[in-house]
Amino acid sequence: MGAILKRELGSFFNSAIAYVVMAVFFFFSGYFFYVFCLSYDSANLTYVYSNMFFIILFIVPIITMKSFSEEKRQKTDQALLTSPTSLFQIVMGKFLGAFVLYAICCAVFIIYALVISFFTAPDWSVILCTTIGILLLGGALIAIDIFISSLTESQVISAVAGFAIGIVIYLMSNFTSSIPFAWLASILETVNFLNYYQNFTYGVLRLSDVVFFLSIIGLFLFFTIRVFEKKRWS
Repeated sequence: MGAILKRELGSFFNSAIAYVVMAVFFFFSGYFFYVFCLSYDSANLTYVYSNMFFIILFIVPIITMKSFSEEKRQKTDQALLTSPTSLFQIVMGKFLGAFVLYAICCAVFIIYALVISFFTAPDWSVILCTTIGILLLGGALIAIDIFISSLTESQVISAVAGFAIGIVIYLMSNFTSSIPFAWLASILETVNFLNYYQNFTYGVLRLSDVVFFLSIIGLFLFFTIRVFEKKRWS
């Protein structure tokens, strides 16, 4: 798993993907930090984190689009499937490679908190909770998009499908308010990522929110393993 993780990180930084992702992430987070904190002399990072939700939905598919799609296109997935490494280790190596890059992007929020600390005392409970929340949100989206990547050999299709899922997640609240069936609206509200994520941005750390994102991660990593397990035996 360590070798796959190292290989995955190397592929990110040996191409433009890592630098494009970090540039986009830092640009928008810096813009939101300026607009909601510096320009108003505010120490409240809540609005910065809330607005980054939409940006993250579009950044994660760029990180994951080549995870397995490129392997399938170059036919190197056959080497992975026939290697002595277990499918769990392969999928986890890919997941952790994407997650580490994402975590590097999220580290910029610590810098913003330190900048605020020079002028006033930041609310560290909100910062800590939101850091946990933003990492869990990213992990869940990475797991979903890695699963999508395992279904196609086209990076473009993988990225577009990831963007589409991101839009659905972002507009979930609009869907629930317009659905006439109460039971269906209730189900959609239960899987609304934004509801769980917003609790973290307010400094509220609830076990149910953590379990929700961890469950999404586990479920879609399991689906990805099943995709390749089926392919290995076929």
